[in-house]
Amino acid sequence: MSENTAPAAEPGPEDKKIITLARSARARNGVPEGAAVRDDTGRTYVAGTVALASLQLSALRTAVAMAVASGAGSLEAAAVVSAGDSLPDEDLAAVRDLAGPDTRIFLAGPDGSVRAELTA
Repeated sequence: MSENTAPAAEPGPEDKKIITLARSARARNGVPEGAAVRDDTGRTYVAGTVALASLQLSALRTAVAMAVASGAGSLEAAAVVSAGDSLPDEDLAAVRDLAGPDTRIFLAGPDGSVRAELTA
């Protein structure tokens, strides 16, 4: 994992919301990861892992793509709920492409507990 990792900071109310949404997407769809991103206008995009024969996308890259397709100018925050302990560089690059100056990325476990705050 090449991103900067900080100890898990206490997320604010809006950040807790996207963590909950990411957790719900993971559970509802029975996928390995759930993700949610919040854009600079406060809109939220929620996604799960995409695993088709012709298309493989992580939950985070799917959520970023949804934000871009909806016209988001930048991201304020992102959350991923996963059993994994890191995010691939490609996921962080997708956030970085749309990141604002203070974009926060939370990595949470399946129970919703934040394990790390990452920097894009």
